[in-house]
Amino acid sequence: METIVNEGNVAVLTGGTGGLGSALATRLVARGFRLAVTYLLPDEASSFEQNHEVDDDHVILRRVDATDPAGIAAFMAEVALKFGRIDAVASLVGGWAGGRDVVDTDDVRFERMLDLNLRSAFYTSRAAVPHLEANGGGRMLFVSSRAALDTPPGEAAHNIAKAGVIALAQTLAHELQESNVTVNTLVPAVIDTPATRAALPYADYVDWPTPDEIAAVAEFLIAGESGVISGASIPVFGRA
Repeated sequence: METIVNEGNVAVLTGGTGGLGSALATRLVARGFRLAVTYLLPDEASSFEQNHEVDDDHVILRRVDATDPAGIAAFMAEVALKFGRIDAVASLVGGWAGGRDVVDTDDVRFERMLDLNLRSAFYTSRAAVPHLEANGGGRMLFVSSRAALDTPPGEAAHNIAKAGVIALAQTLAHELQESNVTVNTLVPAVIDTPATRAALPYADYVDWPTPDEIAAVAEFLIAGESGVISGASIPVFGRA
């Protein structure tokens, strides 16, 4: 089978400066993609710039809050105007907060998890879909969590928000099946990043999958020969 070459295609990575986003960016650039990447934390932007050539012609980096619907819509419009197209969108913004059951989850924690995990994905997809359709099709990718399936106690807000991401992706997959837009979700258990190790300092991370291992699956879904796959929630647990 001939390998797809994506020279000139455009991918948007919201929250793309984290471990998974950076690994995916490396893979997509190697395939010939032009990238538009958002960040929120300056430290992550600096790290991304150290590992990628940000030149505003092939890889652009913008500070955008994906929980701000107007901001993410303006960013999508900027990318489409600058590059003339959007072929793929990966919504990588997310966060974790544990330690609370439903009855003990305060409004601030609940809203924070909804913002980071679900609203960011919803606003990103709502802003991206018209551009993908205008391009004649494309691919969207979301990131949920095994917690959405296992629903462990003590992580209520996170579980609920991540389950919403799966529902969002499956809904979009049905809505867009006539528009040549595929929509899929990665479902990791944990990813071996510095942030995850800091959050779980006593965990045994030997068997955790690396960002690049998961990015390989993401690359296949948004740049590879995966056009018949849509509406899937794909476990990328590794041995975790």
